[in-house]
Amino acid sequence: MRRTGSGPYRRGMDPIDSPRPSRRRDPLARRLAPAIGLALLSPVCAEMLSGYDVTTGDPAALLVTVLFGAALYGAPALLIRETARRAGLGWPGVLLLAAAAGIVQAGIVDQSLFSSNYRGIDYWDELTGPTWIDPLGLSAAAATTFIGGHVIWSFTAPIAIVEAIDARDHQRPWLRAPGLAVTAILYLAAAYFVLQDHLATETDHASAAQITGAATAAAVGIALALLLGRSRDHTHQRRVPPPAVLIPAAVVLITAASWSHSWTGAAVGAALIAAGAAAIVHWSRSATWQRRHTTALAAGALFAVVLPSFLTDPIGETDPVAKYVNNAAMTLLVIALTWWSMRRAARTAAPR
Repeated sequence: MRRTGSGPYRRGMDPIDSPRPSRRRDPLARRLAPAIGLALLSPVCAEMLSGYDVTTGDPAALLVTVLFGAALYGAPALLIRETARRAGLGWPGVLLLAAAAGIVQAGIVDQSLFSSNYRGIDYWDELTGPTWIDPLGLSAAAATTFIGGHVIWSFTAPIAIVEAIDARDHQRPWLRAPGLAVTAILYLAAAYFVLQDHLATETDHASAAQITGAATAAAVGIALALLLGRSRDHTHQRRVPPPAVLIPAAVVLITAASWSHSWTGAAVGAALIAAGAAAIVHWSRSATWQRRHTTALAAGALFAVVLPSFLTDPIGETDPVAKYVNNAAMTLLVIALTWWSMRRAARTAAPR
């Protein structure tokens, strides 16, 4: 990642790479606005864009989902963002922290990762059965879907979109110690509620060994993020695709990677994701890689989940008109967020 000039805010250097957070303090409202935005956007991306849940087409239920999800998804997204920026981590560090949070969410909190019959969902066996690994008590395809879904839609894409809209020094913290404490408490309370509900209403619970394994994997992810996820200097002169090209490219890649829940589909999906990740790493080390490129990838990820929502059959009974109105509203929201974030990112034409 390129750095030029002697100061951390010279043109050509992304503020995310600055060695330490800025000491200049913003007004409370200015700092909290992006934090609140991320807390609200995260549950929308995690639960509402795909239109799969019983809340689809029910405005009151969707509002409750956003408010509760702000604690369950938005709070960890904020903690990931604040930890990464304070520690000087780049996007690899953010992704590793998001993977750790995704493992905790799917493996310990709602335990869907280890469930063979979750919430009585009709297609659950179709999702988990073909790649079920009996000694581990989990499905390879489901693990990729759940953890990868949290990494991309619950945490990383919302962080990228809101930081682009914020359009300031990305290393600048949004929360101080009291805000971080409140955020952590809200998340723990929401996670406890979900766990207790799962234990009370579901019969397929994670074993002690599975919970230990999930906790260990999450701890390894956090350690790797802190050890290997720091921003680095890159001055390579490489051609990179225009940001506008990356939006449909991300849609195609993510859609193709999730085409099947079989072992063949899982293998093809893993290969596509690995190839895409390698290409992004290669391009992002160019001096011409800018914040708009990262924002475009995040926007493409949102389109990849909201566009197929028109074909999704929600859980339970949903009025078709309400469903399609919901799908259209979510699509318009993604279009608006893409336009806003890309426009704001263009004003800060620094790499990454």
